[in-house]
Amino acid sequence: MPLRSDHTRWSPVAKTFHWTMALLILGNGAFAYWMDGLKPSLHKINMFALHKSIGLTVLALFLLRVLWRTIDRRPHDEPAPAWQKIAAHTVHGFLYLLIVTIPLTGWAYNSAHGYPLQYFKQFNLPALLEKNEELSNVLGAVHEYLFWFLLLVLVAHVGGALKHHIVDRDDTLRRMLPFGRVKRNNPTIPGDTP
Repeated sequence: MPLRSDHTRWSPVAKTFHWTMALLILGNGAFAYWMDGLKPSLHKINMFALHKSIGLTVLALFLLRVLWRTIDRRPHDEPAPAWQKIAAHTVHGFLYLLIVTIPLTGWAYNSAHGYPLQYFKQFNLPALLEKNEELSNVLGAVHEYLFWFLLLVLVAHVGGALKHHIVDRDDTLRRMLPFGRVKRNNPTIPGDTP
């Protein structure tokens, strides 16, 4: 099984990055929503520490994913109108931007609040900002609103993938599924056979 993607499908490495990050992001968002309802306690502090560590893991995985993409190929886009290709690339751009800014605003919020930031109780990370209670309130709100915006972008991302799968009946979704197999070669792509 090849480690790198080819012109028809994503590699197991690319799929692992995609699905691991998706699960961590959505799971951590749901976790944060649940944590907000907890009463102040040592348990809540520990849960917030876990939330922060997961967010930092997403940021680290994103950086690794970007490094991997510099050496990995990318499957050709399925045939589609130009506006759909532009929309798909725009949605991906927003996703990448949000995947970086949400953990960074969380880190900045934590710093402005004056809390220590420890990665899974192993080591401390430096503060990004000086303690500033007013700024921490703004950053906390920005962090939360960016996540809600991410969910809207994800609706567009998933909707586009389902549209390709159900309406267009092409391999866009299938080639990113963990055990997906492309159903056919696309004769419009150089190197494929009809």
